[in-house]
Amino acid sequence: MSSDPDADLMRRVASGDAAAIQSLIGRKLPRVLALATRMLGDQVEAEDVAQELFLRVWRNASRWQSGKARFDTWIHRVTLNLCYDRLRRRKETPANATLELIDNQHADVGQSEEVSSRVEKALQGIGERQREAVILTYYQGLSNIEAAAVMDVSVDALESLLARGRRALRSILMKDADNG
Repeated sequence: MSSDPDADLMRRVASGDAAAIQSLIGRKLPRVLALATRMLGDQVEAEDVAQELFLRVWRNASRWQSGKARFDTWIHRVTLNLCYDRLRRRKETPANATLELIDNQHADVGQSEEVSSRVEKALQGIGERQREAVILTYYQGLSNIEAAAVMDVSVDALESLLARGRRALRSILMKDADNG
């Protein structure tokens, strides 16, 4: 039995099972859209990325090899690559990548929106790889091991990117607070 929960579904997709691809899209679309939206800052572009991703899944399902990489790892990597392609084309950084620094369940909504806006702006000021590490771990909920696999770096390298990213965010946010 495979440790990848999507292996059987991918085998069904590879055999041309339309219900399997619909099931896969239903399971994965929300996370793909969230990742692409945070990276690109544009819901419409994120939807285009998701569509391209699932077309690739459908077309290449027979080539996907269970055990080589988890399906979730693969779709995160492809989604990020598609986002970076779009970012290179428009020559700008993501506009809507955000990192929640407060617990929304216990925060005033207005304050939460203000903090999100400040963090969104600060996240634009850190390096791409640091931003990628922060989004994968804090927003996509990936473990350090999973995020490192998506980024094709060691866990130590990921932790270093996270530490530098958090320091850079903290510095930007502190300067912003001092100026505001």
